[in-house]
Amino acid sequence: MTPQSDEDEVWRQIVASFNDTAERDSADQPWPDSENVPAEPMRRVVKPPEEFAEPDAPGDEDEEGEEGDGRSGEEDEGHFEPPPPPPLPKLDLPTKLAWVALFGGPAYLLVAALADWRMEGWALFTAVAAFIGGFVALVVRMGDGPHNDSGWDDGAVL
Repeated sequence: MTPQSDEDEVWRQIVASFNDTAERDSADQPWPDSENVPAEPMRRVVKPPEEFAEPDAPGDEDEEGEEGDGRSGEEDEGHFEPPPPPPLPKLDLPTKLAWVALFGGPAYLLVAALADWRMEGWALFTAVAAFIGGFVALVVRMGDGPHNDSGWDDGAVL
């Protein structure tokens, strides 16, 4: 027999047994207890030792729940409050002018068209040129090149 005929025979066996029912040997085995999922997920609450616990501040919820904001500790357990975002970078004058040109040219054309202003040829040319020039200036200033401080190999950049 050749390797091709062995593969053909195996393929015929697979096709012939395609619609057969699966063996029930695995169904007779019990389900392992370690794979069972509890009905309700257990919550683990870790409390700091008493010597490290901070004293109650006014307005905090005490043991009777008389004061505070009315929320229990379990409700606040998964709450995440992100830190404030960093400030936006300061734009230099050429970048500001490029943004003004990018939006100012089409804005002028839109306002002029809606107000039925008579537009001269030089005004149309200036508005379109401002749009194209602002776009090109922003693309050129993107700085998509390699960083100056990186060596010849950036490695894994995340």
